[in-house]
Amino acid sequence: MEYLELSNENIRQYHVLIANNVKIIRKIKKITQLDLALSIGHKSMSSIGKIEAGLENKHYNIEQLYKISKVLEVDICEFFQQ
Repeated sequence: MEYLELSNENIRQYHVLIANNVKIIRKIKKITQLDLALSIGHKSMSSIGKIEAGLENKHYNIEQLYKISKVLEVDICEFFQQ
């Protein structure tokens, strides 16, 4: 088996893809950043806002994505679609 080498830029672009997909689905479902944040156990929308804006190298972890998929009532796989 070969070693898979991915650049930091490749990983960053994938985080952007996931954040954009969450944002699009969130907006389609008419859920605010604040409502989404509160639904997954955050006290404010700042993390969601930073992730969607691509600030501070913030991104979702798998637990957050799982919770978000339940709140938005979508299959978690939809967040990874290109």
